[in-house]
Amino acid sequence: MTSKSKKNIEVGEAVGIVAAQSIGEPGTQMTMRTFHYAGVAEQVPTGLPRLIELVDARKEPKKPIMDIFLKEEYASNEAKAKELAKAIECTTVDKVAYVEEDFDEKKIIITLEPSELETEGVKAEEVFRKVKAVAGSHVEQKDNIITVKAPNASLRTIRRLTNKLRQVQIKGINKISRTLVVKGKDGKYFIRTAGSNLAELIKNPHVDASRIYTNDVQEIARVFGIEAARNALVREIKQVLDMQNLNVDVRHCMLLADAMTMDGEIKSIGRHGLSGEKAGVLARAAFEETVKHLINAATKAEDDKLIGVTENIIVGQTVPVGTGLVKLKMKLG
Repeated sequence: MTSKSKKNIEVGEAVGIVAAQSIGEPGTQMTMRTFHYAGVAEQVPTGLPRLIELVDARKEPKKPIMDIFLKEEYASNEAKAKELAKAIECTTVDKVAYVEEDFDEKKIIITLEPSELETEGVKAEEVFRKVKAVAGSHVEQKDNIITVKAPNASLRTIRRLTNKLRQVQIKGINKISRTLVVKGKDGKYFIRTAGSNLAELIKNPHVDASRIYTNDVQEIARVFGIEAARNALVREIKQVLDMQNLNVDVRHCMLLADAMTMDGEIKSIGRHGLSGEKAGVLARAAFEETVKHLINAATKAEDDKLIGVTENIIVGQTVPVGTGLVKLKMKLG
């Protein structure tokens, strides 16, 4: 169906196959185009890698990003927007200190960097308090050096504790690693972040929770529900295609998103999702892991009602599409 047409689809049209062709064929063009840009380091995956990420229903994207729209007072004031951006950026111990192990003495030495503390707006006492909360009672501070002693610990335990201490959050919101204040087309300021944490940010009184957005579709499903996740999927898939100048009707993207979210959770397209859960035995076997599906069906004595397109093609019958839907009975005499 062309993007110019506003006509409702014909009864009996194989919409799934048309949608698969309409997204799959431009997808191969996208592969070739991405190949030509092999040397460019892109910040966020676009093109085919992003499309695969979406249809595979990954737990989280490779590079999660958020657009945080602000309430009027902050949106029209760059200084206030920057202040908020700094407040929500997550600061961990390894950002303000150098952490090293001393296996001979069985201790961990955290050397604070005064210039970094000043840049991040963090006090040494704050770092000490957070480290003590994680490491327990064997913690000492002298000037800018915090020492964590673990006299009875094994070397593996010391290494684990070191890694844990490096990631101790001192301030900001967890998972938000970087923030940037951006001026929108409407002249208002918003914050773009590397990392995503919807649940925490919608609680912030200065954030416009009705317009906040993340490219992490699974997180949208957890926080706002499956309908919001379906809308996000449509937007993300269409955005990937539009960025490559591929004119695909949005209705194909909508059908794909509907199929992925129809059971109340986001399911991938592949063998562990929709294709592996088809109603017909032959349809499942025709996709991947043929022997596994046939053996499982045989052990459970499953029937195949031959209601789909794939099954009927395999057995050589008319497919239930278009004129194949029509059944004509004739009464004689």
